[in-house]
Amino acid sequence: MTYLFIIIYAISLIYFAFSERVKKFVWLLAIQGFTLFGMVFSSLKDIEIFDLIFILTETIVVKSIIVPWFLNKVRKHNGLKRIHEPSVPVFYSVIIVILILILCFILSNNTLGSGMHTQFLTVAFASIIYGFYFIIIHKNIFSHVVGYLIIENGIFMLSLAVGNTMPLLVNLAVLLDVIMGILVLGIFINKVGNTFQSDRVDELTELKD
Repeated sequence: MTYLFIIIYAISLIYFAFSERVKKFVWLLAIQGFTLFGMVFSSLKDIEIFDLIFILTETIVVKSIIVPWFLNKVRKHNGLKRIHEPSVPVFYSVIIVILILILCFILSNNTLGSGMHTQFLTVAFASIIYGFYFIIIHKNIFSHVVGYLIIENGIFMLSLAVGNTMPLLVNLAVLLDVIMGILVLGIFINKVGNTFQSDRVDELTELKD
């Protein structure tokens, strides 16, 4: 069952490359949250029950519900419907994300370590790398927030890769990081949209005193 959720997550990364509507970004992040919940539920069985409940609750409530709801609210407030043309064509982005998955698969298979669950490493590394790539090719501030969350989901999967060593500590730090990052970036997007009537990074760089 864990492999099924990993495959769904990998497909969501590919679908990010296809998508051009902001609403789909939000839905894809919600889907990733549910798949992460499934990974936790099916893989972390040997940890303390309190730790497991905390991680499951964080994943299903924060990643699957609260964060997508907040982003959707920001999207509606700023009237975001379709992203601007990315600097890289969609076809090339799809090829790149597939190559990233292949390279990360090769890397994870060559990664040796006691207590490491290598089935998570491929998609975890791919999510982090693709998150940075997603930020680079998009000039929309909202898309940068989405890229940040893709990276964070990859980091979350890396914490699953270390298995039962210290999941609560890792995920508590990740949870606080996500909440603070989303709140700050959400407020920033709203302020920028209200003040400058633009959400493009390249236009903000042209502002002068």
